[in-house]
Amino acid sequence: MTRTLTVLGIESSCDDTAAAVVRAGSGPAGAEILASVVAGQTELHAAFGGVVPEIAARAHAEKIDLCIEEALMRAGLTLADLDAVAVTSGPGLIGGVMAGVMCARGLAAGAGLPLIGVNHLAGHALTPRLTDGLDFPYLMLLVSGGHCQFLIVEGPESFTRLGGTIDDAPGEAFDKTAKLLALPQPGGPAVETEARAGDPGRFAFPRPLMDRPGCDMSFSGLKTALLRARDGVMENGTLRRADRADLCAGFQAAVADVLAGKSARALAAMRARGLAPSAFAVAGGVAANAAIRARLTALCAGEGLDFVAPPLRLCTDNAAMIAWAGIERLRAGTAPGADLVPRPRWPLDQAAAPMLGAGKRGAKA
Repeated sequence: MTRTLTVLGIESSCDDTAAAVVRAGSGPAGAEILASVVAGQTELHAAFGGVVPEIAARAHAEKIDLCIEEALMRAGLTLADLDAVAVTSGPGLIGGVMAGVMCARGLAAGAGLPLIGVNHLAGHALTPRLTDGLDFPYLMLLVSGGHCQFLIVEGPESFTRLGGTIDDAPGEAFDKTAKLLALPQPGGPAVETEARAGDPGRFAFPRPLMDRPGCDMSFSGLKTALLRARDGVMENGTLRRADRADLCAGFQAAVADVLAGKSARALAAMRARGLAPSAFAVAGGVAANAAIRARLTALCAGEGLDFVAPPLRLCTDNAAMIAWAGIERLRAGTAPGADLVPRPRWPLDQAAAPMLGAGKRGAKA
């Protein structure tokens, strides 16, 4: 029987500054989120059409201590009530990662608390353990603004990548699509809202790499196809509302088809390795898209497999997942002080070949 742990998590890898307090009971999985605070930066970057690393880093430095203070206040705790501090030490925008790590170092040293570095991707990948107490092994689709990959999750530090995007991540493609169609950022919610009024079958968008074996994906060409389709229906530099809705619906349908098709292949690949998944899980900001969730839910129903998607607030970047990943690592025997070097790249599967592309929201891994 493992002891109860109360951990402060700190996240600052991209454009959300977050702090959370998570308490894990004596069981092998599951926990209670005592407090979760997220300070977004959408307004700071809106004029630039994407995240500006220098602006993000400065905002993290300004807000991180305030987020920590508020999280502790909401939890009704002080630093003396904590058992450890966990912080994202990569992958991500290096300025933001450094802001989080340096703050965590000083906090832990001053309070005499153990400190452990957490891989941001592991935070997402282990979230189904936090929310649903999922048993190992399971298949995880991590799909966000900077990352997209299929992972076999066999333990807190055991991840096998089956495939991933070779260029843009889906969230990045959504953001670029929104910019091409003069929609506000972040692009994912804006495109999804427009798509509800559109016809997904009007434009013949490609389903990249579906004609090739394996689980790798590509979304850059899909974005280019949308640009050409847009130019084909514009009149005097103006795009009609109905055309924009149809473009959004077609683009979203293509992304959903690729993710669902490649997910089926990833499930088959995992089973071919002799592993029976306890469930198929999805995490990351793009997992909040209702159309994509519906396609993946239908896929799992056909496979006779549970589909697990965290609550929307835990799909996007947050510190509760970092606190939980820290708890998992501590229980697995990871020594305090491990992995505290800030890094822009940090693949979960150390044996896999590096993925191509960088992505504006963080390095591929």
